[in-house]
Amino acid sequence: MKVAVGSPGTWSGLLLRVGQCAFAGASIGVMLSAFGFSSYTAFCYLVASMALQILWSFGLLCLDLHALKFKRDLHNPLLVSLFVVGDWVTATLTLAAACSSAGVVVLFVRDVHFCKKYPQLSCGMYQISIAMAFITWLLVAKSSLVMFWILASG
Repeated sequence: MKVAVGSPGTWSGLLLRVGQCAFAGASIGVMLSAFGFSSYTAFCYLVASMALQILWSFGLLCLDLHALKFKRDLHNPLLVSLFVVGDWVTATLTLAAACSSAGVVVLFVRDVHFCKKYPQLSCGMYQISIAMAFITWLLVAKSSLVMFWILASG
């Protein structure tokens, strides 16, 4: 199996997982600090999706740390297959949550003007959280494509 930028057990893979955890955590933190997020299902789904992403990415981050510390090779076809499936599932959930939340914010800001009518809504915070969720998705998408490429080339 080929080694690519972002592959498991490498420093670039570790940095990719750290970025995923950091942006997912920041997305959750910003959304939880926004007033009234729990009244909207899409925002709750975003928080749940980012929490799952943190769990998955942190698990792989720990695996990368272990592989780097003990110089282990993580390019086992069965292990990489698991990484591919896990990354694709979390990437799909992350994209769905970010898109649905973005749709709600567009509805609030541009269509029904809830953000002007109800200034207590934290529309700016919602937007920041969603932007971080999209960055998380970009990192997960990169990871899932690298894993699939490694699996296909092996």
